Amino acid sequence: MAVSGEQLDAYARLIVEVGCNVQPGQDFGISAYVEHAPFVHRVVREGYAAGARHVDVLYVDEQLRKTVVEVGPDGDLGYTPPWLVERRKAFDGQAYLLLRGHPDPTMFDDVDGERLARSRRQEEDAVWLRQVSDRRVNWALVSCPTEGWARTVFGEPDVDRLWEAVFRTVRLDEPDPVAAWREHTDRLEQRSALMNERRFDALRFRGPGTDLTVGLHPGSIWQGARDVTAWGQEHVANLPSEEIYTTPHAGRTEGRVRSTMPLVLSGRIVTGLEMRFEGGRVVETRADEGLEVVQAQLATDEGAAMLGEVALVDGTSRVGREGFVFFDTLFDENATSHIAYGQGFTSSVEGTEELSPEELADHGVSQSSLHTDFMIGGPAVEVDGLTADGDAVPILRDNAWQLG
Repeated sequence: MAVSGEQLDAYARLIVEVGCNVQPGQDFGISAYVEHAPFVHRVVREGYAAGARHVDVLYVDEQLRKTVVEVGPDGDLGYTPPWLVERRKAFDGQAYLLLRGHPDPTMFDDVDGERLARSRRQEEDAVWLRQVSDRRVNWALVSCPTEGWARTVFGEPDVDRLWEAVFRTVRLDEPDPVAAWREHTDRLEQRSALMNERRFDALRFRGPGTDLTVGLHPGSIWQGARDVTAWGQEHVANLPSEEIYTTPHAGRTEGRVRSTMPLVLSGRIVTGLEMRFEGGRVVETRADEGLEVVQAQLATDEGAAMLGEVALVDGTSRVGREGFVFFDTLFDENATSHIAYGQGFTSSVEGTEELSPEELADHGVSQSSLHTDFMIGGPAVEVDGLTADGDAVPILRDNAWQLG
């Protein structure tokens, strides 16, 4: 069944009104792949309808990035033009949309993975992650299907089938999607409140290839899909979003973990990822495919090899119920529980929002120019909350939420 213009317009409206929650007079920035231009036009129209003062679109061409990785000067692979850094800074207090959905997740299979990882524009990413952590932008991350993405998922370029799956996961199949999102975010907030009441000292994940203990801060704050900027404006940063999450203590992760789903990283598909942690840091990494990309990321800076996020997702997830791997982290991280190495969020740790990056690192909030999620949950993975006394309280069993 072909996707209609009315469905695409409804998706664009949901992105602007619920995701970014663009306000009258705000500037609205958009970053998208060139293949997304037809859909971006719809989002721009909705942005102006919401009262945006100016909508600024930056298109990314992945074929050009591949050329840079293949033949660009080795010492300048991660060079960030100063105007890009200034552009990103200009959106302090404004709205921003990251539109994803790679034109071809297999595009970089034949390039050097280490060079690929170093081609990331770290300066721009560092500014962005700091804006997000400090809640200085009402933003959203969403995806737009492409033929290459659909081919990776289904084995054929069935874009309409992928669009329909996207629409279901973002609740556009509901009579009133905005009301459905309000109810959904309320449920996630109730779940977050249960975790905040418990004040667990750590989480323990156990399953095939996994026995991982993630230590938490005494002031770790669990959050759901509804985000609030520093000036009090609500938005939903991920569409879809099925997780509750917090920032763990960067120095208190111990044990082994095995990824339960493939990970698309810097344009390369990583499979069979395994990590071992000691004293909060990754000390050993293995993978069936894509290992060099992961290793290059972990070597980026001091905080890259520490955890900046831990998130819980159960079997009620709309993404998980689709029954296939999306090969897009936005979706796959909302199919199951996950962790992220790299930058932590000050909004998830009490009393840290006024601290400098150096003070945050000393406080146990990882500081990095990257934030990479990978999936570690599923029916075979048990999750317990550990109390300060060492008691274990079941949180997830067979993908079912246990706290009530």
